[in-house]
Amino acid sequence: MTTEPGLIVQLPRGGAVDRQFRADPPPSVASGRVVLDHVRPGADGRLEPPEGGEIVMSVLSPEALAREAEEVRDVIKHAPDDHEPLVIIVEAAEELREEEIAVVMDAAARAHRRVIVRVMADA
Repeated sequence: MTTEPGLIVQLPRGGAVDRQFRADPPPSVASGRVVLDHVRPGADGRLEPPEGGEIVMSVLSPEALAREAEEVRDVIKHAPDDHEPLVIIVEAAEELREEEIAVVMDAAARAHRRVIVRVMADA
């Protein structure tokens, strides 16, 4: 039986977070509990808006995920059952820390839908 990842992180290929994860992956990434989706950025270095999924939250930086942990849990918990993944947009990031990932992973573990964190650009 195959288990699906607890969380998918979409990030600009070659961007700051991509380089951070390659140099020193957080434990959740190294263990495979978080799956990375390296997306080709546009000419401006930013990712395009997601084509699918339901955007349930948007934050300026990943620090807000830890700071607003209760809100992260609530938006994922109260999302109706559907087939599309839930998407949390992070507008810009230089790094994504284990404690920020852990907040979303905890909420995703209770979700009935796949959860994606999409890092749109470098900070």
